Amino acid sequence: MAAKEAVADASVGWSLVDTTAIFKAYDVRGTYPDQLDERTAAAMGSAFATFADRPRIVVARDMRVSSGPLAEAFARGARATGVEVVDLGLASTDFAYFASGFLDLPAAMFTASHNPARYNGVKFCLAGARAVGVDSGLKEIEALTVRYYDAPATGDLAPLTALDLTNEWVTHVHSFVDVAGLRPLRIVADAANGMGGFVAPLVFSGLPFEVEVLYPELDGTFPNHPADPLDPANLVDLRRRVLEVGADIGLAFDGDADRVFLIDEQARPVSGSTTTAMVAEAMLARHPGATVLYNLICSKAVPEVIAESGGVAVRTRVGHSYIKQVMAESGAVFGGEHSGHYYYRDNYRADSGIITAFVVLDLLSRSGGPLSALTKPFERYAASGEINATVADPAGTVERVAARLAANGVAIDRLDGLTADYGSWWYNLRPSNTEPLLRLNLEAADEAGVRAHVDEVEALIAEVDA
Repeated sequence: MAAKEAVADASVGWSLVDTTAIFKAYDVRGTYPDQLDERTAAAMGSAFATFADRPRIVVARDMRVSSGPLAEAFARGARATGVEVVDLGLASTDFAYFASGFLDLPAAMFTASHNPARYNGVKFCLAGARAVGVDSGLKEIEALTVRYYDAPATGDLAPLTALDLTNEWVTHVHSFVDVAGLRPLRIVADAANGMGGFVAPLVFSGLPFEVEVLYPELDGTFPNHPADPLDPANLVDLRRRVLEVGADIGLAFDGDADRVFLIDEQARPVSGSTTTAMVAEAMLARHPGATVLYNLICSKAVPEVIAESGGVAVRTRVGHSYIKQVMAESGAVFGGEHSGHYYYRDNYRADSGIITAFVVLDLLSRSGGPLSALTKPFERYAASGEINATVADPAGTVERVAARLAANGVAIDRLDGLTADYGSWWYNLRPSNTEPLLRLNLEAADEAGVRAHVDEVEALIAEVDA
């Protein structure tokens, strides 16, 4: 990290490094090399090895230009503390989580997910793929990173061991469906030059699918379009190709391929809430009466479907570390986020884009109909999608909106940001955990209601932010 000034940390005293810009609520994220460089990565490797307190850790990376140098430095820092590093090499994030669970070892995955090429970061988990977030160790890792930045570990380097677990991982992904029951389907998958180009050839090989992968080359400069499937602009090529070839389904992966978004045969995007509801129903058919989690920006259709399917619906905050913690506490069989993260108890409570794709392909195979017919029962309301606004003080803006609503007698809850429920419509407003943005998600009975209420909420934001 190019530190330009000393900063104070109550636990370690004065330091020449400022980690506050890169340590987020549930991972590390920053620009390379000004916010996150090799020296910081080495200190972080020593910190994570010390915190995890195990003789071995797993390190994996995505295809970003900076991921190789950063992962190498991180591994060197961990090895300097006497901890052996198991090098998984190139991997999707869900593959790294699988390795952590399968080997029962802590793991660090170098990726910045959907962020632009200049970003990088780290997602941590403890043995068994247990999540690490701000309330479950990330603060301690941050403090240790500061210490090791100023006083690097200097011990003899422990071993670095390369390990290939691709066969075990593919077997694990396939275990979530009846592979013998899969029927021939035409699939178009957009890898966006991210790790989906690594995932698709491995998991689809030998199955009765005709698969075309758009932009399969691993290229961390993202030459074709950003690897962010939440932005409709990044789905244009996939939607066009689905129609051109008459595909049964389109799959859009993000940069580290732990998320997937669906495109139906009519080239319509399927929302993360609809996918959550559809998969929840399938999981409850296999596990009657089980608990299913959904985050608070999911459609109201999700808890309705869970209840109708005989399950127990539990509402959670946004973010993988929070959801995995609640999964562990509740024994939930499945959890879904509107943003395209889907978590499975039998996947070490970790999220996986490709497992979700297989669950949907299994449903599509057994239904015998098109994806649009499969999703229709779950599409009950109209939604705004995630609307991001740049404001001077996102957290302060949320507080000012909350005060205004409370003064007007509006029922709100503060589980994550602010949720206001008016009965026939609702919205959630919260600061981003990874970017300096204010995120608005709103749902109403129909599109006209969505447009009217979005205008209303945006006017309120502008008013309190003036």
